[in-house]
Parts: sequence; C-alpha cells; structure tokens
Amino acid sequence: MKKHVPNAITMMNLFSGCIAVIMAFEGKFQWVVFWVIMAAVFDFFDGFVARLLHVSSRLGVELDSLADVISFGVAPATVVFTLLRSFTAYPDFLTPIADYIPYLAYLIAIFSAMRLGKFNIDERQTTSFIGLPTPANALFWISYCFGMQQIAPINASFLYLTLLCILIFSYLLVSEIPMFSLKIKDKSLKGNVKQLFITFLIICFVAWQGIGGIAWGIVAYIIISIFSSLFEKQTVKYSK
Repeated sequence: MKKHVPNAITMMNLFSGCIAVIMAFEGKFQWVVFWVIMAAVFDFFDGFVARLLHVSSRLGVELDSLADVISFGVAPATVVFTLLRSFTAYPDFLTPIADYIPYLAYLIAIFSAMRLGKFNIDERQTTSFIGLPTPANALFWISYCFGMQQIAPINASFLYLTLLCILIFSYLLVSEIPMFSLKIKDKSLKGNVKQLFITFLIICFVAWQGIGGIAWGIVAYIIISIFSSLFEKQTVKYSK
C-alpha cells in the first residue's frame, strides 16, 4: 500500500496544475499563484515521501515529469497567454497580429518539456541542476503575471518586456548554466548558505512587493547561481 503514497502525492501535483490552467484561462491570477504553489509543495513532498518510505520507482519518476509538464509548463504558459491576450496593451503597428502574439507564451511549455526530458536522462543533475528548474521558472511567471496585470494594460512597452522574458527564460530552461538546488541538504549552515540566503531574499522581496516579489527572488536565484558557478570555476582553475 505504501508504495502508492508518493504517486498519489504526484497526482495531487497534477491536479493542482490542471486547476491552475483553468484559473489562468479565467484570468484569476491570484488563484493561479495559489495552485501552482500547491503543485510545487506536492512536487517537493512526493520525492521526500518516496525516500522516507524507500519506495522510489521508475513509474514515479515518469509520473513526476508528466505532472510537472502541466503544473510548471502548461500552467505558467497559459497565464502568460492570458496576460498577453487580455491584459496587455499593443502598439498600433502590432494590432493586425495582436491575436496571434499571445501564442508565443506556449514556448514556455515547449521548453519546460524539453528541460524535463533532459533532466531525466542527465546523470549530472543529482544534487544540482543544469539549466533553470521548471518550478523556479513557473514561480517567476505566475508572480510576474500577477504583478503585471494592472500595469500591462496601460503601458505598451511591457509587451516587449514580456516577450523578451519568454525568450530569455526559455533559453535558461535548456541551457548548460549550473543552478544550485534550493533544497536544504543537511542541518549544517555551511552547506546551505546559498539556499538560506535566497530564502531570505524571497521573503524580503515578498514583504516589499507582495506576490510580485517572488519573481525578483527567482531573478536573484539565477544571478547568484551564475556568479557562484563562475567563482567555482575560477577557484578550480587557480587551484590547479
């Protein structure tokens, strides 16, 4: 019986992602935030419970990726689609194609699926990540859209920002840029400095800007990951 517990938690991840998609189509961004965060919580606990019960399986790995495609790929792509379709002002010269531009949001889903596929066959990603993790990408987008829904309709320049972010974050998902895991590895402070620092920054950003602050926290996570990787490479180089 216990072998089915982690998979049941994974299905709750999938369920949360499906509800988030519906909320996104309805333009209820605050509920998208809630359900994607719930999906992230279930995504964390399915692996935790599997390790705790010693019942990890290949089926569980595949189900986890399939659920993540919906919760952290399709759901954030759909909320960006709705932002571009219903909440974004377009300059006059783009008006003839304004009905088609929102579909570019689904590049997020495409590259999220590619990232998850790479993760499943990449043996380098056991304790850290190569490329932006899909939950972090999803948290950026739901926070970004929540913060932009009041601003984007009155300033057409935010259209360009959104499209640029789609391209940048799609690249980051499948890039070879090392990203550290946000999971706490052990009880020691030394091994979790970056994780605790990012957690502190996200709390500060949320206290400052509300839900929209999560996006700033994810940007900080990306920047710290890049500089941390460069520092470690330089340290290895000079130690030889």
